Amino acid sequence: MKDRKRESVTDPLQMEKLEWKKRQMQHRFKQILTISSPIFIVLLWEFLSRTGLIDARFFPPPTEIVGTFWAMGMSGELFHHVGISLYRIFAGFLLGVIPAIIIGLAMGLYGPVRHFLSPLIMALMPIPTLALLPIIIILFGVGEVSKVVTIAGSVFFPVVINTVAGVVNIDRIYLDVAKNYGADSKQFFFKIALPGSMPVMLEGIQMGQAIALLTIVAAEMMGANSGIGYLIWTSYKAFLLKEMFVGLVLISFFGYLFSLILRGLQAKLLPWR
Repeated sequence: MKDRKRESVTDPLQMEKLEWKKRQMQHRFKQILTISSPIFIVLLWEFLSRTGLIDARFFPPPTEIVGTFWAMGMSGELFHHVGISLYRIFAGFLLGVIPAIIIGLAMGLYGPVRHFLSPLIMALMPIPTLALLPIIIILFGVGEVSKVVTIAGSVFFPVVINTVAGVVNIDRIYLDVAKNYGADSKQFFFKIALPGSMPVMLEGIQMGQAIALLTIVAAEMMGANSGIGYLIWTSYKAFLLKEMFVGLVLISFFGYLFSLILRGLQAKLLPWR
């Protein structure tokens, strides 16, 4: 009888340990798969380039690109371009996101504001921001302001549209409870609209950061004398393809890094998701 009691006590514990180990193994397997795909592509690229199966003039081996990356970093040229591009990205991103969130919340909460601004946003949204670059340069000149405004314009629309959608789709019961308890405009704004719209809003911000990277590269290609986009374009024109690939790898890296940061922020702000 005692042995049976011990088995009944230990069996659930053993089952729980086995289940935990199984989840750990599955998590590690997923991590290995995530890491293995880029490593496989790099190794394949190196092999094809070294064996001449692809033209090394156009696709230099990754090891040589790493060497170029190191040399540019040691000379300080790389950090110069990266620092300028990051400044433009962050400044333009904030300049686009903050007004977009405020306007989006106001449009979602107040029908008259939504009906007044919706035609303007729907009319301007399909126009690529880069198509407006000549007008932006006329208004703000060819300096840093025009590039920051270009990025802000490209980020603004996905964030404002997602914010409006997030507010409109808030469950009606929360709005009714706030009204019944006499919530004022400030409480309604910060306690209901902002947290209620945040899941969809953060998706728009995630889209905005990807668009910001695309825009900065194109803007720096068209009218700049520094930055990652400038590095890519001038290297291509001079047929310095290793330097060009360094710029492309940097854009890919920052896109992945910003995405991870925003996902971490989303996990902190929305733990229930």
